[in-house]
Amino acid sequence: MGTVHARSLDPLPMRGPELGVHADDVDLVEVEPETKQEILENKDVVVEHVHLDGLGRTKEDFLTHEIADVFTAKNLIDVMKKSHQARQKLLRLGIFRQVEVVIDTSQGDNALPNGLDVTFEVTELRRMTGSYNTMVGNNEGSMVLGIKLPNFLGRAEKLTFQFSYGTKETSYGLSFFKPQPGNFDRNFSVNLYKVTGQFPWSSLRETDRGVSTDINFPIWKTNHTLKWEGVWRELGCLARTASFAVREESGHSLKSSLSHAMVIDTRNSAILPRKGALLRINQELAGYTGGDASFLKEDVELQLNKRLFWDSVLSVSLWGGMLLPIGDKPTCIADRFYLGGPTSVRGFSMYSIGPQSEGDYLGGEAYWAGGVHLYTPLPFRPGRGGFGDLFRTHFFLNAGNLCNLNYGEGPRAHLQKLAECIRWSYGAGILLRLGNIARLELNYCIPMGVQSGDRICDGIQFGAGIRFL
Repeated sequence: MGTVHARSLDPLPMRGPELGVHADDVDLVEVEPETKQEILENKDVVVEHVHLDGLGRTKEDFLTHEIADVFTAKNLIDVMKKSHQARQKLLRLGIFRQVEVVIDTSQGDNALPNGLDVTFEVTELRRMTGSYNTMVGNNEGSMVLGIKLPNFLGRAEKLTFQFSYGTKETSYGLSFFKPQPGNFDRNFSVNLYKVTGQFPWSSLRETDRGVSTDINFPIWKTNHTLKWEGVWRELGCLARTASFAVREESGHSLKSSLSHAMVIDTRNSAILPRKGALLRINQELAGYTGGDASFLKEDVELQLNKRLFWDSVLSVSLWGGMLLPIGDKPTCIADRFYLGGPTSVRGFSMYSIGPQSEGDYLGGEAYWAGGVHLYTPLPFRPGRGGFGDLFRTHFFLNAGNLCNLNYGEGPRAHLQKLAECIRWSYGAGILLRLGNIARLELNYCIPMGVQSGDRICDGIQFGAGIRFL
């Protein structure tokens, strides 16, 4: 197939752009330019050697999988294409700051007339890097500080410590990540964490201390995640005025669960897609591997996007889920579903739909929510081709319901209960896309189907997040 050489030398002088051969490196004695051009462009070539220059702590055998396809190239264009693909794979590993590619004719007594050598000149990341950034969640923000040890053991492993301080949640954790050689999408991670969150809609404070392991792998067009999580949960009241139902939930519990997630995502953007579809299915089973909580939880998300005339986009989304307790013990308030707010059923306050006690929302064991959205450019297209393209006009119609079920009644009774007392809303507004990080919405909402105990936001409502109905 060829030979792979790994060398750690001083940086070589620049020899032109990322792909190409500098004229000073080609010996033109007794060789006419037309003949050389004919050899490279019109005849088959053979990649004899691939060199990796600049390796320090990275293991050579790990990178062999990423560059192996270069040896299969049959002509110069194919060599350039496969070298570029190999470069992208090397950068994706997250262990190199820079990767340069140099293609040259083979040298030496045994070199073939049509032989080529490909050299990847790499610059490794430092052994320790730090980061500071802000993150936007569903109607909350946080500051994140992180320390990373990239390429920890020489095969793209990563050890990360991260601290996050937010408006509703504070957390810190340690994680270890390791990809499968030759297939970065197949990876394994272990996480240790502590998370303290405040949930004012339920007058609840929750502190989680846990460990989890994740295995990620693709199958055809789907991405799968298998996860085990063991967590020690401490629930307490956020205020003295907390309802008795919330006080009953206070205390310590252990949850050990196995979960599986499948995702099919063909959207061109996760924040504000203009085409494509998303299907996400989550299942979680708790109790069979220990702990106090025992339940089966299903959650489904579907989204379809279609580009229309005048650069407008029609989006249709549907959410649904069910929580089934196993045994006689009721479900925990921390495991139930919540609905309502600027990121789900607009026109209602944050998580203020469904069962409640003395003003504290307790969540539900079954829910559904759907939305139809029309996104259009701003009137008269101000700032077209620049900053103005980040803004869109937004028209929406949302609906949904959240409730508890009597699982002895059967599926027909469940559907009937979910179809009763539907909350819905409609309105219009403006949204701003913050790159591929998050989006902001400012909508005028008209809530309808309001039930006793629901908390509404009639009029202007602001929302920020990464996942919207």
